[in-house]
Amino acid sequence: MDITSWRHAFKLDPAKTITNEELELLAESGTDGIIVGGTDGVTLDNVLDLLVRIRRYSVPLALEVSTVESVTPGFDYYFIPTVLNSTKTEWINGIHHEALREYGHMMDWDEIITEGYCILNPDCKAAQLTGVTKVPDEEDIIAYARMTEHLFKLPVFYMEYSGMYGDPEIVRAAARILENTKLFYGGGIQNARDAEEMAQIADTVIVGNVIYENFKHALSTVKAVKSVSITEQ
Repeated sequence: MDITSWRHAFKLDPAKTITNEELELLAESGTDGIIVGGTDGVTLDNVLDLLVRIRRYSVPLALEVSTVESVTPGFDYYFIPTVLNSTKTEWINGIHHEALREYGHMMDWDEIITEGYCILNPDCKAAQLTGVTKVPDEEDIIAYARMTEHLFKLPVFYMEYSGMYGDPEIVRAAARILENTKLFYGGGIQNARDAEEMAQIADTVIVGNVIYENFKHALSTVKAVKSVSITEQ
C-alpha cells in the first residue's frame, strides 16, 4: 500500500517495551502501517529487534530516521524528517547531508519519504532535541505547510504535537491549503474519539504513546479512523 493512501498508522518507540502478543494485535488490527521511531534511546539493536518481530506480518513497515547509526535494511519505507521550525541546522539538512555522504550510493529512492516536520509542543523531547523553542501560530503553520508543498515539494507535512492533543482548528488551517502534499497528524491521541476527530481533518492519524499507556484504547483508534472520511475543509 502506498503511504499516500494511509489513513491510520501506529508509531512504535524502539526504546520502549512491547510484547510479541501486543505486536501481533497491532499488526493485524487493520492499521495501514507501523512506523518505528523515537527521540532518544534509539539504537541499531532495538530497531533491529522490532524489525525482526514485526516483519513476519504483512503490515507495511516504515523506519522514521532520527539517527544515521540506527538505519538498517529491511523496512518498506524510510521516513526522513526535516524539522522546518528547528533552530538547529542539523535537523533541517545537516543529518541528511551526513547520511547521503555515507549511504547515498546505495539508497533506493522509491523507499524514501521526506517529511516536512513541524513540532508544535515546545515541552516535548523532540522539541528540546531539535531546538524548537516556541509554538508556531496559525499563520506560521500555514506558511510551513505552503513551504512543504510548494517550495520543497515534499509528499508529507507532519504536524507533531508529541504527547499533547492538538487544536483541531489549527490542524484544519493547514489541511485547507494542502492539495497534493499529505497531512500527517500525531500527538495526544488517547482514545477513539480523539482519533475520529483528527481523522476528519488529516489524511493520516499517527497513534503512538497510548500504545504504552492504554493498549485497548490504542487498538480502538483503528476502527475509529476507518469509520470516517475527511470532511469538507
